Amino acid sequence: MSDRASRGADPQMNAGDLYREEIFTDRRVGTIQRLTPVTGSGETDGARPVLYVGQTQILTAAGALPLSFEIVASSLEDAASKFGDGAKVALQETMERLEEMRREAASSIIVPEAGAGGQLGGMGGLGGMPGGGKIRMP
Repeated sequence: MSDRASRGADPQMNAGDLYREEIFTDRRVGTIQRLTPVTGSGETDGARPVLYVGQTQILTAAGALPLSFEIVASSLEDAASKFGDGAKVALQETMERLEEMRREAASSIIVPEAGAGGQLGGMGGLGGMPGGGKIRMP
């Protein structure tokens, strides 16, 4: 079973993998989420690293596109200074993934259901009969 499927089947939190979440924003470009590891009792867990996640959005013709990206940093100030570069990388990766998805969708072949193109009751696949399309593939 996949990790995602197992989480949905058993929504139990892992007390050994908890984080305290804090959000910081400049109210202009985006936010930085600081995830501080904590023990099951809520005390700071110094054995695990603090994580920083940048979040912003860009406006596209289709609307706002949210971007979320990890920032490798040693402090909040360091994370803020690396925010712009992280956002650029996240945007580039997102655009590449969207282009890949577009190519996959454009190259998809629609395959009729089994039996849809066959003869119907000895009628020889007359045009207009259910299941007999007019498009013929070589």
